[in-house]
Amino acid sequence: MNASLQRLAHRLPFFYGWIVLASASSTQVVRNASASLTLAVFIYPLAADPELGWSRTLIAGAASVGGLAASVLSPLVGWLVDRYGARLVLASSVFIMGLATISLAWATIPIFFYIFYGISRVIFASPIPIGASVVVSRWFIRMRGRTNGILFASHSIGLVAFPLVASAVIAGYSWREAWVVLGALVWIIALIPVTFFIVQQPEDLGLRPDGDPEEDPGQDASDDATAEEAAPAVEEPAWTRREAMKTPALWILAVGVGTLFLVQAGINTHLAALLRDEGLSVFLSGVGLSLSAAFMGAGSLAWGWIAERFPVRYVLAAVAATVALPSLLFLTADTTLEGLVYSALLGFGVGGILSVPPIAYADYYGRRSLGAIRGVTEPFTSLGQAISTVAAGLVFDLTGSYDIALTAFASLGGLTAVALIFARPPVRLVAGTR
Repeated sequence: MNASLQRLAHRLPFFYGWIVLASASSTQVVRNASASLTLAVFIYPLAADPELGWSRTLIAGAASVGGLAASVLSPLVGWLVDRYGARLVLASSVFIMGLATISLAWATIPIFFYIFYGISRVIFASPIPIGASVVVSRWFIRMRGRTNGILFASHSIGLVAFPLVASAVIAGYSWREAWVVLGALVWIIALIPVTFFIVQQPEDLGLRPDGDPEEDPGQDASDDATAEEAAPAVEEPAWTRREAMKTPALWILAVGVGTLFLVQAGINTHLAALLRDEGLSVFLSGVGLSLSAAFMGAGSLAWGWIAERFPVRYVLAAVAATVALPSLLFLTADTTLEGLVYSALLGFGVGGILSVPPIAYADYYGRRSLGAIRGVTEPFTSLGQAISTVAAGLVFDLTGSYDIALTAFASLGGLTAVALIFARPPVRLVAGTR
């Protein structure tokens, strides 16, 4: 297949990496078939179905189980991306996610619901984000910030669209047909692009990252200085997983990013209820969720652009501060405008949580073992999300408000912002360099 794609790549009027980016982005759209906001649409009709007799706690628990499973499987997924390529991992993941989602239409026994939704949730949390971000980071170096921003901005498209589609189908037919439609959309949108157009790295097609021209071996020495000034070479690091695991930066990033996702999941999962508690109507609470999702997409683009221009550890620290701020501000929100503005600010910060960490890992450790390295760090993300979703709910059940949870989230975000400043780029001797 690569031979055909190589011919295509050299005939295109633009860099083939943009096709890889578009194909990877399709997976970010469809992974929302198992997003928590999509599951939220199903909670009421499933709990109200007399044939099932399920509680809301039982239904929501499937997301936590899937997240915990993803934290265990992520190291294996990262190794598979490096060993067999992102194409195989993404194509098989999209196929299985579509099949598992469709199967939920007949999952009328809790154990089967947990199995099928859990499989879909594992794919949401591990193979798709790891595979997509790794392959994009391998195709782009100088433009890594903006391309990862575009990649994760596409996630917000699905985050808005899939709950709306599910709601419309449930209203017109039933929750069973809704699962079938979502599963079919997973296949229609993403299966062909990732199966036929994903390539592991530009060198496999005789190209260079970012679409840079091939070096001309016959270039005159007199032209060397001019060429170097026009396009300075990038000395890319090439760390192995074992080497990376010995550096403090990896663990500061992993724990810091995991903490930020803990804050994100803890607030996002309960955002609609939080807004209702502050006096917003059902409609305005939905507007708040939509604003958060829309600004998440804008944030992914903006933070990716910023990460190309400033040291990535400082950008991540700024992202952490941006997430911590609305956590604190929600404590004082008492008007509709404040609730909506803080929701938008939270979404903007979450966009940075999605787009900047993949840039940091790739910039610090290079493309060589990026999948395996991401596999080591991703469990912190999955575990953080699984813990905070339940913890925030328990805080509310015990105290009657989210104030203690919000205070804890704001404090964690602030501490993380400080800690990430110390995630200095690792240094070692590579190929005779420093």
